[in-house]
Amino acid sequence: MPRRSPRGHTVCADGPAPLEWAPTPFPFDRLAALRAEGPVHRVRVPGSGDAWLVVTRDAVRAALTDPRLRNDIRHSADWETDGGHAVGRNMLQSDPPHHTRLRRLVSGHFAPGRVAALRPRIEAVARDLLDRMPEAGRADLVGGYALPLPVTVICDLLGVPAGDREDFHTWSNELVAPTGAEAAASSAAALTGYLTDLIARKARTPDGTLLADLAAPDASGGLSPEELLGMAFLLLVAGHETTVNLVSATVLSLLTHPDQLALLRARPELAGAAVEESLRLNSPVHAGAFRFAAEPLELAGTRVATGDAVLVSLAAASRDPLAFPDPDRFDLTRRPQGHLGFGHGVHHCLGAPLARAEATVALRLLLERHPALALDAAPEALTWRTGTLLRGLTGLPVRLG
Repeated sequence: MPRRSPRGHTVCADGPAPLEWAPTPFPFDRLAALRAEGPVHRVRVPGSGDAWLVVTRDAVRAALTDPRLRNDIRHSADWETDGGHAVGRNMLQSDPPHHTRLRRLVSGHFAPGRVAALRPRIEAVARDLLDRMPEAGRADLVGGYALPLPVTVICDLLGVPAGDREDFHTWSNELVAPTGAEAAASSAAALTGYLTDLIARKARTPDGTLLADLAAPDASGGLSPEELLGMAFLLLVAGHETTVNLVSATVLSLLTHPDQLALLRARPELAGAAVEESLRLNSPVHAGAFRFAAEPLELAGTRVATGDAVLVSLAAASRDPLAFPDPDRFDLTRRPQGHLGFGHGVHHCLGAPLARAEATVALRLLLERHPALALDAAPEALTWRTGTLLRGLTGLPVRLG
């Protein structure tokens, strides 16, 4: 019989012992070895219990579109608690039709047309950040550029006051890459309190921002207080964490592949291609959120019991050699159609158009401003922030002149 893990995820009791699966900065060789053995593997994830890890592109796509695999943790066997770190209820934790209703309320704000209208603001923020960096010398590209750009844009969009943004990011960072259970719980409580107060202020004094529109007493859709809190949390956190990782990893890949950097400098129109190839190769989102079997099913030949947890590896899928020849090579001329950097199916990343625009603008303006940009540390000396879901650089030291 299955039993409940500390976070509510099913522990599969039958069959061989699961493999230990702890997120690491460079999991790609291990993922490749698992992929060569088969599409689905039983693993034990620290802090989350046992799950089925899916590692081939076709199997990942199938899992992400299988309606029997649900995002709502209450489908986990013997679920009792989410671990105490949830902030409201959001789209990532929901399934259709509830998910459909929530997504419809905000999807228009992140549509390509709306994002195109935001591009002048994105460029203005990027230029301002570049103006604050020295013309020459050493700088940290994460703290000085890759992080504040998407934080500023998403906080502008939702209406987070400028003076609160540093605290917001500190709480967000702890929740997506926890340093410990107590710290994560403390950050969740702090962020919950902050967002609850901010929503109340927006409802009392509308200011035309997205959060004010959602908090308006007569807002369409009828968001419950818990849903409104979860929506604010998800849009703010997801609205910048992935993009920070994407921008910094793309720059690192270019600086460590001088032939591709030279190609991009010769053909600036390839900036978008560089972003897509980085999404595929670097996978800022390591894996999708846990899914849970609402009924028994077979996934790529593996039997999955009701209540079992399934973890889909976007990183493994986007380096599957059957879909991407020579998958470990960074190549701007590649056409990486079908990469899963933003997921797939109904939970495909809502903010993908915004993230693509921010990363493309950030890359283009950075290379224009600093034609002699170079890495100022050995690649192996760089440190990475890792968690079950996300992977990104903690800093990126560069020389600017």
